[in-house]
Amino acid sequence: MAAVFPLTGVIRPYAWGSRTALAELQGRPSPSDTPEAELWLGAHPGDPSTIDGVSLATLIENDPKGQLGTEVADEFGVRLPYLMKVLAAAAPLSLQAHPDADYAKIAWAAQEADPDAPKNYTDAFHKPEMLVALTPFEALCGFRDPVESAAVLESFGIERLGPVVAALRTGVTGLSTAVRTLLTWPADDRAALVEEVVAAGTSPLATSIAGFYPGDPGVLVALLLNHVRLEPGEAIWMPAGNLHAYLSGLGVEIMAASDNVLRGGLTPKRVDVDELLRVLRFEVLEDPILPATPVSPAVVTWKVPVREFALFKYELGTSTPPLSLPPTGPRIVLGTAGDVYVAEAVDGTPVEVTPGMAAYIPAETGAATAAGLGEIFVAAVAS
Repeated sequence: MAAVFPLTGVIRPYAWGSRTALAELQGRPSPSDTPEAELWLGAHPGDPSTIDGVSLATLIENDPKGQLGTEVADEFGVRLPYLMKVLAAAAPLSLQAHPDADYAKIAWAAQEADPDAPKNYTDAFHKPEMLVALTPFEALCGFRDPVESAAVLESFGIERLGPVVAALRTGVTGLSTAVRTLLTWPADDRAALVEEVVAAGTSPLATSIAGFYPGDPGVLVALLLNHVRLEPGEAIWMPAGNLHAYLSGLGVEIMAASDNVLRGGLTPKRVDVDELLRVLRFEVLEDPILPATPVSPAVVTWKVPVREFALFKYELGTSTPPLSLPPTGPRIVLGTAGDVYVAEAVDGTPVEVTPGMAAYIPAETGAATAAGLGEIFVAAVAS
């Protein structure tokens, strides 16, 4: 029977996660015993959410058209095409990028056909993603003007960085050379190089990142990117090939449901420089912040050119009437402030959504509304 259901997400305890942010959002004791990095809300096989103890992935597999709707099931198969997260970064995440849809499909097939191939891919899908800040949030997103980056690296007064500075001075055409040179810097000189950069004292960003990842050449690659500071409600968009890294803060993230990540540093995990360079887009990102688009006086969205997902923010005040949610497809509702009730439009038993809690609306439920006092984010398949 169609309805709205409480959805239980899964918290992933990566080392860079916060011991306070997710706990405080959900009203649990803080600090938590271990770092809490991401709250996953979706049906990704890595950690599917549950409804009354049953995996959302299983529910979709057993009834794809009822859960997803005919149109979504026909287009994406037996899978929820998006994954929603609450991300809580207390330390910088890895420098990373994601392949586009065509390349992901080809690379995955080639990897599966060759048992000796490097294991860079976990599936055949792309992973464009967007993040909306819930607190002040810092990130690195896309390449800035390489001539500006050249001036920063030159300010360190380190002679052996000369070839990197020269490449950057040529503009966008030199970005690939600069990134490759830094990521393949001789291993026996990396620690000394980063120490000299920090000792120069001209880059607080380099000093901060090096405190977490001493001796990692990704510290210098980070200086080639836009350093973005988001206020709550501001968003950044990371399409395929965009080199990025989250630094600190709490935010709502939504992405195509893939786990394909190519890393370029600031991590103990595997880095494949050649493969990363194949997927990177060496272009300047002039303005990394994605503006919100009003939908109604109480609702905004952020327009991105993908079919897998759309994200909406609803703000319900004391005089706000019940608001209609996106009317079709599978929807996930995340509470971020106050106390909101989500229900079918007709004769539905409401599900209470408080901060850090979520509700799931199958396609077969149809129209649904939100009422109460607070803030929610709603994930849906783009129309």
